[in-house]
Amino acid sequence: MSVRNRDALGGHAAIAGIGATEFSKDSGRSELRLAVEAIGAALADAGIGPAEVDGLVTFTLDTSPEITVAQACGMGELSFFSRVHYGGGAACAIVQQAALAVAAGVADVVVCYRAFNERSGRRFGSGVQHREPTAEGAAFGWSLPFGLLTPASWVAMAAQRYLHTYGLTPEAFGHVAVVDRKYAATNPAAYFHGRPISLAEHAASRWIVEPLRLLDCCQETDGGQALVVTSVERARDLPNPPAVIAAAAQGAGRAQEQMTSFYRDDLTGLPETAVVAHQLWRTSGLVPADIDVGILYDHFTPFVLMQLEEYGFCGRGEAADFVAEERMPLNTHGGQLGEAYLHGMNGVAEGVRQLRGTAVNQVSGAGRVLVTAGTGVPTSGLLLTADG
Repeated sequence: MSVRNRDALGGHAAIAGIGATEFSKDSGRSELRLAVEAIGAALADAGIGPAEVDGLVTFTLDTSPEITVAQACGMGELSFFSRVHYGGGAACAIVQQAALAVAAGVADVVVCYRAFNERSGRRFGSGVQHREPTAEGAAFGWSLPFGLLTPASWVAMAAQRYLHTYGLTPEAFGHVAVVDRKYAATNPAAYFHGRPISLAEHAASRWIVEPLRLLDCCQETDGGQALVVTSVERARDLPNPPAVIAAAAQGAGRAQEQMTSFYRDDLTGLPETAVVAHQLWRTSGLVPADIDVGILYDHFTPFVLMQLEEYGFCGRGEAADFVAEERMPLNTHGGQLGEAYLHGMNGVAEGVRQLRGTAVNQVSGAGRVLVTAGTGVPTSGLLLTADG
């Protein structure tokens, strides 16, 4: 793929199965077991047996190696296995990796998975506690000594600049939290099922790092999620309607760092998201007005607003009004703020459900869904469409 040319991946592969564990704060079992349970559910959903799987893709952060997962699931020989770096930025990229393998004939059935005990085990929100020296980690040396130790503190820097530039108040971020929690309230799988919030409740929640409040920050969750990717032709013969991968892209911007890209000329946008957006629109031939549902990575509310602007749904500084007016159904599962924090994988699953017509908060006639991955880091995105 080139960032200057349309690529040829779209339309060759589809998501044919989705599966997950329950989302909890204390799973009571190993991350390997969570991965195996989620994969088993996804394969059952696809109507495919473990022995037919010949590819596995996951995150570099996942603690369950591909060969160990293959053994535990009863899979046979693997012809493709891969991992993608940069935390939540990998959520859509692992699907892209699977689609590339299928399109090239390297594998026939590829399972994408992510499983962790992120609440009862390693809590990402606790920030940097111990880090082995790496070239990548050296960038943190410019921030950590000044107290920027957590993801919330890194995002707060850009969020403060965003508010200043566009003359906004932190209430602008609250609209994202309110919409997510509205959808989570009607989703039985969501941690915040039955618990919507108001803008006033958002504004009353305690500060984490100004201008971010508690309700601007995603959850910490234990759980697993898996997806089954195969060819569109094969997917048509399986039990559920295929979610066709119309376009998939990764992106890293100039002066890119991992969450601390503070030395760019402008902190009010996400250049890496723009790289992905341009490629998705270019490859698919779609435009923002064609999208029926947006599943946007929402680890922190400010970056949802910036994504909407980078993808061209609205002008710079206008995303808060876009969300408040609900011009597009957004995070209909409740997002990572309302349903669960699964590094964006549960968002991909929601995109599939919307195209199948089986989502709890189903959007009538949904045929085109945008799914995005983690922001502030090198990121990725998907355009999923209904078959035909």
